[in-house]
Amino acid sequence: MTQDLILSVSYADLMALAPMIATLVVAGAAIGLLAGLFGIGGGAISVPVFFDLFGVLGYPDAVRMPMAVGTSLAVIIPTSLNSARGHFKRGTVDMALLRLWAVPVVLGVLAGSEIARHADKVVFQLVFVAVALVNAAKLLLGGAGWRLRDGLPGKGVLRVYGAVIGLASALMGIGGGAITNLLLTLHGYDIRRAISTAAGVGVLIALPGTLGYIYAGWGKPGLPADALGYVSFLTFALTIPTTLLTTRLGVRLAHSWSRRALETGFGLFLLVTASRFIWDILGG
Repeated sequence: MTQDLILSVSYADLMALAPMIATLVVAGAAIGLLAGLFGIGGGAISVPVFFDLFGVLGYPDAVRMPMAVGTSLAVIIPTSLNSARGHFKRGTVDMALLRLWAVPVVLGVLAGSEIARHADKVVFQLVFVAVALVNAAKLLLGGAGWRLRDGLPGKGVLRVYGAVIGLASALMGIGGGAITNLLLTLHGYDIRRAISTAAGVGVLIALPGTLGYIYAGWGKPGLPADALGYVSFLTFALTIPTTLLTTRLGVRLAHSWSRRALETGFGLFLLVTASRFIWDILGG
């Protein structure tokens, strides 16, 4: 099906698609850089970019947001693997925590993917905005008052955290980096170690999340020819090459910037992306 679609595209079609292709190439580079730098899968960039792109392409509103989220999760699979590998080599990934979170995170992702079958696009956007704004406020204004306690809670509470991370990430189309960073730093985690561990969480989230969105969108009306459920194959293919090229650069920057520089940069980034969705919710 995809091969027939590609062969049917004429030179004129390619020229018309050139701006879209260029946008995805640039977005891919930004996604990879942010994945390495902030331990996120890049969904905070890819979801709004894909959402706007699918609007330009004329996709129905009923599938536009879930397709942006599902395709974002697909992009996060190789991005998070590449980022986590880079941070693991530097010894800053909390593997014990990742092992504890493996099952609850996946269960949360599957629940979020099922909700995606029925939820209005505003649900996705509101979850994204709420998490991004709280995290940005903490990073930019944080001090002792933004700490729940020193040290992580017990295993039972941590498992609940894992399920919440998986659920919200599946709805937001992100690798869980923003939520993981928020929870860990609220417990006194060093920002660099939180970022590294968040990259590993992205690996736990991306694969089941992608499969869940493929299932959730399978057979839905209004999907484009290249879609596998709520995942756009062509968008994925055009974004990945530059994403993989820039991830390692982001990892190097994360381990060279100061703690405060990382917090400020991540906070400002989250404010910008949240503002984009607030604008859309308000009908801007």
